[in-house]
Amino acid sequence: MIKILFIGDLIGRPGRKLIFNHFNELLERYSPDFTIVNIENVAGGMGITKKIVDELEKKVNIDVYTTGNHVWDKKEFEKYVNHFEKVLIPANYPDNVPGNRFKICKKNNKTIAVANLLGRALMGVNLECPFKTAKSLIEKLKKETENIIIDFHAEATSEKNALALYLDGYVSAIIGTHTHIQTADERILDKGTAYITDAGMCGIYNSVIGYDEKNAIKKFITQMPKKYEVKTSGRAVIQGVFIELDDRGKGNKIERVKIFYWQFFFY
Repeated sequence: MIKILFIGDLIGRPGRKLIFNHFNELLERYSPDFTIVNIENVAGGMGITKKIVDELEKKVNIDVYTTGNHVWDKKEFEKYVNHFEKVLIPANYPDNVPGNRFKICKKNNKTIAVANLLGRALMGVNLECPFKTAKSLIEKLKKETENIIIDFHAEATSEKNALALYLDGYVSAIIGTHTHIQTADERILDKGTAYITDAGMCGIYNSVIGYDEKNAIKKFITQMPKKYEVKTSGRAVIQGVFIELDDRGKGNKIERVKIFYWQFFFY
């Protein structure tokens, strides 16, 4: 059996502090063999910086970092992405884009492969088809292991469900990210793939997907451009999923992680 802890999008400073302060508690609670964290919103709520990845590497022992459509929002990261073998970019970016498309993790005689894909529906991107990219990538990864985990960073629930059913039985788990709203549809599909439409986020819970509600509400009411700013105080939450795989690389269990910190404030 292989146990995997996946943590949803870290939203800015609150997300970072939640992981720095409580990651060891998560390890004690779930005893995972491998840990995966999505960090595409870790720097100011959108993007990644070298300094923050260095800090994560220093303070917590995470096996793989996944990303998504905001991976390039901090322009400096393009220069450093290849320096971090644990950081993945979506595999359906063109071949000439820097960054690792997958990661093979080996620990205690156990092996998993982790990959990242970006959806196209409602995402405003024109990348390679994630369905076709997934099939060719899986052929390569299966030469290393049957235990394959995919972070599918996508907006449309229909696209996420479609990819999950398309790849059911070919991969061990498909974990949706991007919306920051944890869904209640975790399950093992008919052919053995563990699935959830969205793992959720780490940040301030009573917010607009981790951001301060004031500008978000103004934007919806006025239809005028407003900058989203990370909400930095209030009740905080860590969200994600805990997955167990059997010795065939099939999903044996998937459960939501949703832990509140009732008096957790950021200043």
